[in-house]
Amino acid sequence: MIDQSAAAATFAAVLGAYLVGHQVGDYWVQTSHQAGGKGAPGWHGRWECAKHVATYTATLALCLAAVAWWLRLPVDLGWAGAGLTISAVTHYWADRRTTLAGLADRLGLGGFYNAGTGLASGAAHLDQSWHWLWLGVAALVTTGH
Repeated sequence: MIDQSAAAATFAAVLGAYLVGHQVGDYWVQTSHQAGGKGAPGWHGRWECAKHVATYTATLALCLAAVAWWLRLPVDLGWAGAGLTISAVTHYWADRRTTLAGLADRLGLGGFYNAGTGLASGAAHLDQSWHWLWLGVAALVTTGH
């Protein structure tokens, strides 16, 4: 039988580690070149996005490792790898930009996506909420329950 309290505490700690890692990886670790190029068409954009997602995922993994070690969490490497993979794939998908813009259009959110500029834009808000959604899923998977 699974100890639900321990599973819930592990999930909460893993989610916290992922959210901290997300903020650091998406804003401090990502280079200006990656941020500006990851949505570009062709191989250049794919390469910049892949480099960003690689450093972003490494940041999440470091945060997870630190929290798991410090709190002595029962995190299985296989489940952690699966959770980090979910985060990486969904992060890459959204950060190519045309993909998330297309989804917003299909859901009737194209006007919101295109509203505003910079970090105050609809695109930025939909991008971040997309990442947080998948970080939650990744944390559940990482917990392994």
